[in-house]
Amino acid sequence: MSGPLSIERRGAVDWVTLDRPDRLNALDAALIDALLRYFERLYDDDACRVVVLRGAGRAFCAGADLAGELTRHVTDDGIAASMRVQRNIRNIMLAMRRCPQPIVALLHGAAVGGGFALALASDIRLAAPDTRMNAAFIKIGIGGCDVGVSYFLPRLVGASLAHELMLTGRDLLADRALRLGLVAEVVAREGLEEAAAAYVDAMLATAPMGLALTKEVINVNLDAPGLEAAMALEDRNQVMLSQSADFREGAAAFREKRAPKFTGR
Repeated sequence: MSGPLSIERRGAVDWVTLDRPDRLNALDAALIDALLRYFERLYDDDACRVVVLRGAGRAFCAGADLAGELTRHVTDDGIAASMRVQRNIRNIMLAMRRCPQPIVALLHGAAVGGGFALALASDIRLAAPDTRMNAAFIKIGIGGCDVGVSYFLPRLVGASLAHELMLTGRDLLADRALRLGLVAEVVAREGLEEAAAAYVDAMLATAPMGLALTKEVINVNLDAPGLEAAMALEDRNQVMLSQSADFREGAAAFREKRAPKFTGR
């Protein structure tokens, strides 16, 4: 696919590249629309099991493109136009959360503002040593809480750090993000794809429905009112999945000491 978003399907994996390297992959109207359409259609795409999200050039994503038409629409066209832009961006994060495919984000350079939100909305994050993340919104005259950051960040790293980053806009660098558990690994930029492949291969070795429902339950149970509600959803999944052909195959493969051959049934 040509345009601001490049999508390459390799088997059951989509390698999705933000492709505005001359603008550090900043979000303009075309890229926002492309991301939203892509992630919304994933919900019904059974052929895709995992998504790898990355940025072309020197950065993952430098947030909103403040030098382009996007800013004019927000500042000059009134509240209704500004709300449309806001909702289009936030709907990307909702679609990333709702899609059944786990999303692996490969971060390098700037992953700031809206780029930080894209990273947080992903399920697994790998970072190059030069990765720099921040809630840049607070630095340009708006609030530090935007497009899901105030939801994701406290749940991933705790309220104390979330306050620090959103109130100051200060940078979170790769080494600290690793210590906090926000990123799974820090590897040389040229090794990001190879590092991602290990996670992708592990997920592709699971039963398709089991993988998708695991993502769903993790996300739903982050908001569960208590242990019993969380366990009730786990019970539903396990009982449903125990009736599948993939579970019978998995159990047989375990007994026979061989790799299972899952079919998604």
